[in-house]
Amino acid sequence: MRTLLTNGSVYSPADPHATAIAFDDGVVTWLGDDTGASSYASGADEVIDLQGKLVTPAFVDAHVHAAQTGALLTGLDLAGTRSLTEALDRLAAFSADLGSDAVIDGAGWDETKWPEGRPPTSEELDRAADGRRVYLSRVDGHSGVVSSSLAAAVDGLTTQTGFDAGGRVERAANHAVRDALSALVGPEQRLADARAAVKAMASKGIGAFHEMAAPHIGPLWELPLVRQAAEELGLAATLYWGETGVFDNVTAYGLAGLAGDLNADGALGSRTAALREPYADRADHRGHAYLTAEQIAEHVIACTENGIQAGFHCIGDLALDNIARGFELAEEKLGVQALVAARHRLEHVEMPDEAVIATLARCGVVASVQPMFDGLWGGPDDMYADRVGDRWQGMNPFGSLTRAGVVLAFGSDAPVTELGGWEAVRAAAFHHNPAERITVRAAFQAHTRGGWRAAAIDDAGVLALGTAATYAVWESDAELVVQTPDQRVAAWSTDPRAGVPVLPDLSDQAPVPTCLRTVVGGRIVYDSEGWPS
Repeated sequence: MRTLLTNGSVYSPADPHATAIAFDDGVVTWLGDDTGASSYASGADEVIDLQGKLVTPAFVDAHVHAAQTGALLTGLDLAGTRSLTEALDRLAAFSADLGSDAVIDGAGWDETKWPEGRPPTSEELDRAADGRRVYLSRVDGHSGVVSSSLAAAVDGLTTQTGFDAGGRVERAANHAVRDALSALVGPEQRLADARAAVKAMASKGIGAFHEMAAPHIGPLWELPLVRQAAEELGLAATLYWGETGVFDNVTAYGLAGLAGDLNADGALGSRTAALREPYADRADHRGHAYLTAEQIAEHVIACTENGIQAGFHCIGDLALDNIARGFELAEEKLGVQALVAARHRLEHVEMPDEAVIATLARCGVVASVQPMFDGLWGGPDDMYADRVGDRWQGMNPFGSLTRAGVVLAFGSDAPVTELGGWEAVRAAAFHHNPAERITVRAAFQAHTRGGWRAAAIDDAGVLALGTAATYAVWESDAELVVQTPDQRVAAWSTDPRAGVPVLPDLSDQAPVPTCLRTVVGGRIVYDSEGWPS
């Protein structure tokens, strides 16, 4: 099937002035202007007049938890609640029509945004949900709160590290609750959740994603369900499992690696990220390092020798010190070329110093990062500053990583932050610390081509002759400008070359473009209602 798109703006380094593009059987076969496109129109099965709309490669979300994202989309979402009272009211309203044996798995609360400044307690959950079994995960996923009835259903919970009598759970206790939920919420519901997530991704112009599964997030049996949901709709899914030594799972589940949320530490919001110096708001506490440098090296060496990617979740500066030392130990044994060829990856990478960044660059490690972390919690007056004081200024150093030559891949960590490529691009380009900003073009590349490179796929994420027809069509409120006397295209940027199709102007909180169509390998996975008309 041949599809021809004309009279628009096509984002392609192969032809920065392109206004039209043709696809045959899922491959880009022509790129140019509308005059040249006329010769393709007669043989096309579909010809669409873009009327100035933008065509770009589809986004890649390099860090997603699909089933958990879908559960939030279809279940109890506490993101954006402005107080503890509002969160409890949402819980009460959500549970009101459920049976007494229901299990409520909610997420998204952030006590740093509440005037009460604290999480709910078991007693409060008991009252709001009328005794039902409830687990509410904090926004970062590294701690939560449980109702009394759910706590009683988790064998040995009260003896687990990280259990608090008030109902808060972290570390081993949080993992135990998640394990129990896996038994209570079965495959049928998890498949429905994964389907909701991939549908939402497609509607945001996301054509591919990396599933970051791990034992503390969900059971291994979720992975085939995530793949099934992706294949049904047509999204490209790359699967990771965060556990050491389980190489049989790589073949059995078609994994790209034992990477992703293999935790070297926790998260700043839950005060479980491992820090060199104490937390600014808790002077007796430095978080938790879950892996030593030697354990990290052992995993990197084993994965390299088995020809797969290794990777870790790492946020705090102490955890990243351990990561860097682990890679240095692996380098001493295997040599740097073996590590570079393996293209290992790290998730989050929030507090690396110059020495850590230099090690990552030398070893060819990809940094899979989440710009919305800074967008939501960066700056002198938000959560990061509360947790680590002035150290927030060195966090999420996209500029420093880019200047050092580290490949960036952008993701959402959904459900921790919402799905949305343009929002992440803007957050990176307008980082709270101006020294760590990168250009919109570099940020867009990190959210497209960078995601493919993180999965060791180098010939995707760009629109050029012979590449896959994996793209999105975007509409914006931007005014139209004249490019030629008979052609009008969207002014997609403040680029001084008037009329040259480039990327959106994302400054000053301008509205992000709206996705009209998402295509993966020539297969339409999303069309907005009424388009094309």
